[in-house]
Amino acid sequence: MARKRKGRDISGWLIVDKPAGMTSTAVVNKVRWALQARKAGHAGTLDPEATGVLAVALGEATKTVPYVTDALKAYEFTVRLGQATNTDDAEGEVIASSETRPDDDAIKEALHAFVGEIMQVPPKYSAVKIDGQRAYKLARDGEDFEVEPRPLWVEELVMLDRPDPDHVVLTMTCGKGGYVRAIARDLGAALGCFGHVTRLRRIWSGPFRAEDGLTLDQIDALAHSPELDSHIRPLEEGLDDLPQVRCTDVGLARLRNGNPGMVIASDVEYGEECWASHDGRAVAVGRFKAGELHPSRVFNQ
Repeated sequence: MARKRKGRDISGWLIVDKPAGMTSTAVVNKVRWALQARKAGHAGTLDPEATGVLAVALGEATKTVPYVTDALKAYEFTVRLGQATNTDDAEGEVIASSETRPDDDAIKEALHAFVGEIMQVPPKYSAVKIDGQRAYKLARDGEDFEVEPRPLWVEELVMLDRPDPDHVVLTMTCGKGGYVRAIARDLGAALGCFGHVTRLRRIWSGPFRAEDGLTLDQIDALAHSPELDSHIRPLEEGLDDLPQVRCTDVGLARLRNGNPGMVIASDVEYGEECWASHDGRAVAVGRFKAGELHPSRVFNQ
């Protein structure tokens, strides 16, 4: 019989402004400790040297993680022109260099090719799996392998600043699975000068924004206190991209038992995924069919 994990049964979201030099998993562990939470996870990994919004899901909110992960997210990042590295960021070794430096107009023109539905090859130093193993492990072991291209939706890619000939600051809004390092690498290749990321910040992810996040210093200072609890945001915020329907009283009882339940809906199509609420609280996520929600996830709150 599995041991029950110790901790408090708390549900919701705590938004962290992640610092550089720390893994996303380490941030989640810090939040779990500070809140003495039984269960926690995050919606979208950030590289250790990246900063910005890391949305930490607690308790029942972990069931909504896929909806935040699938949502659009935005990054601000700096590309170092003239150098390629084996990791596509400043942590790696320089493997190629060029004296070519494109002008601003050439950079802006090149960005058009990276907007819309594109095919992107993730970096070899990434967590994608190759024959069941993480690519970064194979790369560290010196293995020779190829990473298959993957589709990525890029909503927007804009040049913000050109502080000097060697650097360009960009902002990108994209869908799930985008690698900013790959954008820097491929942009450098398209410009004929190579490139890699030197600074990366996720400024928002779905409904969550970095400026609303707590720093780790703040979390440390508020650890194990009611004041830290006051920063927990409702589970329902993770369902922001889904339409909402309302449970009837009879439907509520059925949905809580995992059965299809009657809901009141408007502007929801047959078969559309949505979430059902009762008194403003999430009850279940599922598919709307003929006046009922057929649940795929049920929330115990």
